[in-house]
Amino acid sequence: MTNKLFAGLAAFASLGAGSAYAAQPVDWQMGLQPAATEIMAQIRGFEAYTLWFIVPITLFVLGLLVYVMVKFRASANPTPSRTSHNTAIEVVWTLGPVVILLAIAVPSFNLLTAQYSPPPADITIKATGYQWYWGYEYQTENELSFDQLMLRESERADYAKEDVAAYPRLLAVDNEVVVPVGQTVRLLVTAADVLHAFAMPAFGIKMDAVPGRLNETWFKADVEGLYYGQCSELCGKDHAYMPIAVRVVSQDQYETWLAAAVDDIEAANRNLMAAIETGEKSVDVAANAKN
Repeated sequence: MTNKLFAGLAAFASLGAGSAYAAQPVDWQMGLQPAATEIMAQIRGFEAYTLWFIVPITLFVLGLLVYVMVKFRASANPTPSRTSHNTAIEVVWTLGPVVILLAIAVPSFNLLTAQYSPPPADITIKATGYQWYWGYEYQTENELSFDQLMLRESERADYAKEDVAAYPRLLAVDNEVVVPVGQTVRLLVTAADVLHAFAMPAFGIKMDAVPGRLNETWFKADVEGLYYGQCSELCGKDHAYMPIAVRVVSQDQYETWLAAAVDDIEAANRNLMAAIETGEKSVDVAANAKN
């Protein structure tokens, strides 16, 4: 019941986001990114739900402050009241917050339970934070590990990523993490030097990377696309240049990429990008033919 409520509230909150699916920050963005996972949909729904409490409380307190300043100013009230107690008011301002906190706490605990009760994992990936980039290890039959560094402007042509809209400045990377859509990904997060934090807004995950310790989180992306996050822990002078990029693809594309990436990660990425671009063009052609 709570999940359905959150999903409905999330849909309501997303009405202003437009039809485009945001996989990255956009200009003048004021709200959270649209959800790419069920957990993020619940987070957006919980945000909308709490606004129904926060906004009236804020307006009520503001109204009380204005009323007190006008009604009980010295010029209008030269002889102030010496009343020190009012039983009814004290009962109301004690029980009111208790009821409000209970109304917020119950769905909050449900959300926390969902976040920390992952289903059985289909894929396990270890993410290690370094100063200042990320390293990934796929826990598969064939060993696969690679580093993910921010893409410099001079390197765009080398990686066929000249499209700034798809590969934005300071967020684009050389090697994206590739995962299949609809599969549960278990993410083991650690660090090799200082504290980092793995954060992916569209997935609703944020996990500290602590040297000498493995922290665990998970996600299951429901929509294909390229998603961006960043290190969210102040980790040194290049903290702002430590992006995270996750590409969600179909199961067939993932399996093809994984088999090729074991031998040559850069060639596998180029082939995957070409396959995605070919598929998008096919969809556009089919849509135009139908029209």
